[in-house]
Amino acid sequence: MIKLRGMTWSHPRGYDPMLACSKIWQDKTGVAITWEKRSLQDFETFPVEELAAAYDLIVIDHPHVGQIMRENCLLPLDDAAYTDEIAAIAAGTVGRSYPSYNWQGRQWAFPIDAATQVQAYRPDRLSAPVADLAEFVTLAAKGKAILPMRPPHSLMTFITLAAHLGTPCSIEGPDFIGKAAGEAVLDWMARIVAAMDVRCYEMDPIAVLDLMSQPDSPYDVSPFVYGYVNYSFAGFRPARIAFADMPVIDSRMPNGSALGGTGIAVSARTQALEEAKAFARWIAGGPVQAGIYAASNGQPGHSDAWVSDAVNGAALDFYRNTRATLEGAYVRPRHDGYMAFQSEASEMISDGLRTGERHTVLVEKLNRRFARSFEG
Repeated sequence: MIKLRGMTWSHPRGYDPMLACSKIWQDKTGVAITWEKRSLQDFETFPVEELAAAYDLIVIDHPHVGQIMRENCLLPLDDAAYTDEIAAIAAGTVGRSYPSYNWQGRQWAFPIDAATQVQAYRPDRLSAPVADLAEFVTLAAKGKAILPMRPPHSLMTFITLAAHLGTPCSIEGPDFIGKAAGEAVLDWMARIVAAMDVRCYEMDPIAVLDLMSQPDSPYDVSPFVYGYVNYSFAGFRPARIAFADMPVIDSRMPNGSALGGTGIAVSARTQALEEAKAFARWIAGGPVQAGIYAASNGQPGHSDAWVSDAVNGAALDFYRNTRATLEGAYVRPRHDGYMAFQSEASEMISDGLRTGERHTVLVEKLNRRFARSFEG
């Protein structure tokens, strides 16, 4: 029996569908895949090169692709022998999930999970999502709104607001963002968090959603949080969370949200190349994504699931209610050097807002650090 090892992230959304799909795959092909998991924080920052040395299959974030190509630690998946199968995966992508894993003409992963920053709210307390971001400032001042500010999520909100305001952060440099545009983004962030519980600086999206889903939670809504469909399922947590398109400024379209999600990649060191690639193509395909993957706590990246009545019906219409935001999402920089910038810039923003650092100074620091990220 061929045995493969895989690494994913430690949340039911990241782990459960891999187990369920791998069981079916073993029954179908005789190839066994065991999965291990890392915390969300570790998943976002741990070097892919080290994971590729130990695992055959790796679930990754798209901003790693520039670094991945330099390290030669993953294999491109766009095999000419499977053009039709791969084209079907690409055609079924939601938003820019599929091209986000394409770098310098090669496809380094297939999207299996689609996500972006959207709005989360308690439908038992609010009759509808909040449409305008200015309303969140009032709700935050009343202690009713919470925003995950633990790095890297402070930077993700900065990126979202910059693109939404029509001044997207650069992917090529030298500056990350213009001075006036960066200050405008920080002004909005400062307004949102000014009266917010300082614990927000220690919270990632999972912590926020876990807290919001408690019966006695003080929080009714979060304006920018990566969607987690699991919290919409009956019985997943004491109270259900509904998700909706991101709040907007001055009646804009819900565009600019920082794209997230995950893709499945194959290690360059695998001893079972064809078997690993075959599994990657299979799990990223529409039938699996809309079937066992979605039914096993997964958050699919394929549109077959996003339009499914059955998939939406179990999740308070999570997919339909957030798709406009996903389709208009912004793809972060992906060059070799970006991941270190992401880590440091997130800390800069969180620390700067917490301490009241002048916005002009903070923008200058971000731009200097971004320029260095291209130095190799």
